Amino acid sequence: MIVYEFKIKGKKHQYQAIDEAIKTGQFVRNKCLRYWIDGQKVSRAELYRYNTTLRSEYPFVKDLNSHACQASVERCWSSIARFFDNCKKQIPGKKGYPRFKKNARSVEYKTSGWKLLDPKHIEFTDKKGIGKLKLIGTWDLAFYSEDKIKRVRLVRRADGYYCQFCISVDVKDELSPTHQTIGLDVGLKEFYTDSMGRTEPNPRFYRQGEERLKFYQRRVSRKKKGSINRKKAINKLGRKHLKISRQREEHAKRLARCVIQSNDLVAYEDLRIKNLVKNHCLAKSINDAGWYQFRKWLEYFGAKMNRVTVAVSPAYTSQNCSNCGAVVKKSLSTRTHICACGCQLDRDKNAAINILNRALGTTGHVGTWILDPNASGDLSSTIAGSPCDSKIGL
Repeated sequence: MIVYEFKIKGKKHQYQAIDEAIKTGQFVRNKCLRYWIDGQKVSRAELYRYNTTLRSEYPFVKDLNSHACQASVERCWSSIARFFDNCKKQIPGKKGYPRFKKNARSVEYKTSGWKLLDPKHIEFTDKKGIGKLKLIGTWDLAFYSEDKIKRVRLVRRADGYYCQFCISVDVKDELSPTHQTIGLDVGLKEFYTDSMGRTEPNPRFYRQGEERLKFYQRRVSRKKKGSINRKKAINKLGRKHLKISRQREEHAKRLARCVIQSNDLVAYEDLRIKNLVKNHCLAKSINDAGWYQFRKWLEYFGAKMNRVTVAVSPAYTSQNCSNCGAVVKKSLSTRTHICACGCQLDRDKNAAINILNRALGTTGHVGTWILDPNASGDLSSTIAGSPCDSKIGL
């Protein structure tokens, strides 16, 4: 699956109709969630039947395309299924009990309720009154037949409205082997250090834009609640946050593509970001680094370009000596690894070599693997699925 995204150009009443469709989708999802909470062992099929009841009871729900209502039910069931899956796996901490949506930003159509007039125009045919919209973007939808488009999603962001097309195609790039392997150790001082000693600087996009964010946040706090000026100030603050998130995502995408193209095997740490950010002294810097986005794109390009990506346990990668394997205790402030065997390396380079050494046992397997050093060489995870569903325009 790939997702192409276009910006939408329409009139004010069309944007209002999109907002109404988004609110209706949120209403259906929340009503289904309430029905599941109040009921006993409510199944997915029963939620679909309850959706039919909602369409007969509420006229504004019936105005929304039936497949869009079904997509809202599927979103509800997805959160329920994820909660049950986390309970079965007995993951530590919170299990992610489903919550009610307060401010949804998208509505999703399936194969009906819309019609592609030409590669640059789309028309929504339900009774919400969205009508014909112009698509602004460089992707060529004419290259794919309409039956390949499985989902169409309308998204509201701080800088406007967007339309996403989920297309059922397999994207593969055949590259010649480079006969190179690499281990990556991500950090806060440098974005990553590889096993060859090369480093990539940490851009710190949030830190750079923090002064302007504080300025816009002060403007929001000074406006009267519920006023038009407050909404305008909130929109400007949202645009700044959106810019920073896009910078971080593009940076991670660019680096991941270059790393995958240059190496046959890429090893990295299987970090639990949710646990790392519990350290309130480093939480802002960890979130600003964007390690999760980088890993996500590594796995995506690895699947797309038929490269091997391996996630290894991060335990003792910084403490163990990459030369002799001895444990050398050091604090975060100690940036040089010095071992009694005579090995003296940068701390991050030593960790990157350890990460690569742990991953080399899976050489020859294509896919994304998680290697547990405590499992006597066995693979503790199967090949991860292709994350193409959530990627824009690749």
